[in-house]
Amino acid sequence: MFSGKMKAVTFSYDDGVTQDIRLAELFHKYGLKATFNINSELLGRQDFLDAGGGKRVTHYKVKAQDVKSIYEGHEIAVHTLTHPNLTQLDEPEVIRQVEQDRQNLSALCGYEVVGMAYPCGGINNDDRTATIIKNNTGVRYARALESSGNFEPQENLYRFKSTVYHMDFEKMMGLAEEFISMAPASPKIFYVWGHSYEFDVDDTWDRFEDFLKLISGRGDIFYGTNREVLL
Repeated sequence: MFSGKMKAVTFSYDDGVTQDIRLAELFHKYGLKATFNINSELLGRQDFLDAGGGKRVTHYKVKAQDVKSIYEGHEIAVHTLTHPNLTQLDEPEVIRQVEQDRQNLSALCGYEVVGMAYPCGGINNDDRTATIIKNNTGVRYARALESSGNFEPQENLYRFKSTVYHMDFEKMMGLAEEFISMAPASPKIFYVWGHSYEFDVDDTWDRFEDFLKLISGRGDIFYGTNREVLL
């Protein structure tokens, strides 16, 4: 299934922030690939996020002219134009937010964008929204917010669940050990998601790099973008 292998690892990162530059370099260092989900109408904006405990982190969006070079070797995917909760929008606006973002990003990166991650926390996707996207846009898969905690492939690619959220470090490392030791007879996917700015909150970049060292370089694992793994 995955170039003749039964196991695949992929990553998904949201918002298109400048911390992605450092993260993309780490992925390149370890021969890993990721999908980066971007809001095209927010590119270039500069903001800060309150991370709690008096901590603030930069939430600067990358510039439109830098998108192609920053994410070279990875996949660019839809995160909607302006990051609304799609479940709260009417059908025409859902289509506009998704399809226009897809077209904008396709123009920026030079290939047809077909992936997506739903924006916002909480209940950010439902069957209605997924059906609208499937029937009215060029999106072929869309990642939901929920994590499954397992490696099983899923039939509904328009509400696809990750394996684990990257800030659940202990769980993620435990799953990595399990995944590495597996010799499955059927395809398995280890899918990690998050936001790169979250590594700045408590400076957990080194901790995440330890995970990358562990999971990378395995001859029986295929390392690909979401598109390469899911489609």
